Amino acid sequence: MSILESVRLALRALAANKLRAALTMLGIIIGVGAVITLMSAGEGVSFYIEEQFKGIGSNLLFVLPGSSEAARSGPPGMRASSAELTNEDVQALRDPLRAPDVAAVSPQLFRSTIVTTGQRDMIAQVSGVSSDFARVRNWYPEVGQFITQEHLISRARVALLGKTVVEQLFPDNPYPLDQTVRINDVPFRVIGVLEEKGGSQFSDEDSTVLIPLTTAQTRLFSSRSRSGGYKVSAILVEAVSEDRMNAAAEQIAAILREQHGIDFSDEDDFSVISQADILNVFGQIMGVLTVFLGAIAGISLLVGGIGIMNIMLVSVTERTREIGLRKAVGARQQDILWQFLLEAVTLSVVGGLVGIGLGALGAEVISTLVEDFRAMVTPQSVLLATTFSAAVGLFFGIYPARRASLLNPIEALRYE
Repeated sequence: MSILESVRLALRALAANKLRAALTMLGIIIGVGAVITLMSAGEGVSFYIEEQFKGIGSNLLFVLPGSSEAARSGPPGMRASSAELTNEDVQALRDPLRAPDVAAVSPQLFRSTIVTTGQRDMIAQVSGVSSDFARVRNWYPEVGQFITQEHLISRARVALLGKTVVEQLFPDNPYPLDQTVRINDVPFRVIGVLEEKGGSQFSDEDSTVLIPLTTAQTRLFSSRSRSGGYKVSAILVEAVSEDRMNAAAEQIAAILREQHGIDFSDEDDFSVISQADILNVFGQIMGVLTVFLGAIAGISLLVGGIGIMNIMLVSVTERTREIGLRKAVGARQQDILWQFLLEAVTLSVVGGLVGIGLGALGAEVISTLVEDFRAMVTPQSVLLATTFSAAVGLFFGIYPARRASLLNPIEALRYE
């Protein structure tokens, strides 16, 4: 008997018990749907994180105080107090002879503090930055002007506000130029409103106030280093090109080791991290999380496979006389085996196809419910779910099919 004939017989047998077949497929449908939905959400998160980092700027290196282990342990304020980056480090990194692959250097000093207009207030991240910040971070004012060298020299009390800050403090004025805000009770004149960067459930970049770095260091925050100079929280460095990022990182490390007097055998007291490093860490975390969630969803497929085996065993018992009759008129053992095996595979594949549709629907629901997020159904996840569901049907269908094929035709015809 041909494969097509076996498929036809399998479909006819399943159609004779539509409700039972549908209930049997339910475990496969839920399992495949869960796998597709979770993998789509994982792909969406990975894509979202990558887009967020692309929006920060290109060819960026982040220089942070503390060793690599300390850099992973928490925000700058929580790291070892002995690790410092200073204005002198910034000037050294700007030397084109010592760092030819560095295009721009932008130091930052940031604190979370209260910003108020007198009538309204909020907690925002206040960052002291240099005039290179807009270029390095690719973050320009929507209206007004950015911080200039004159503002830095004069330690001017001027500020640029992020969109969230404007909405909170000036709900009736989307462009509050020349208005006054008070930061730590020090008045600042608003000279610009920053472009909207967007936020997430974890952070909101638009909840930011930018002021001149020199003003932050001398008039707002206590930032003296042990040597008597001024500290910075981080240094953003733009490499001349993507191909030269590794070279730029090596030059930065060599300069800072010399600046800090670090012996060749001692560990760095700073970290140089690239965007690719951060994305790789996030990618590894999301990969593990996706596999873990997929494994949990795979339990539903296992349960569905056991359900298929149970129903197929019941089907073999119910159709014992049919099997005996078919063998009596010439059906071979392999024909019976193929018939029942194809019934099991058909159940799992049809359930898998329905599950794919359910998973795509789940991805759309997530995209609709979560703002600025898109769950992505990939061909790889569809292929994986389909292949796995077919494998489940094949694996759990072998025993019932073999049991049916080994029935003695005489005993089967006598079965009541």
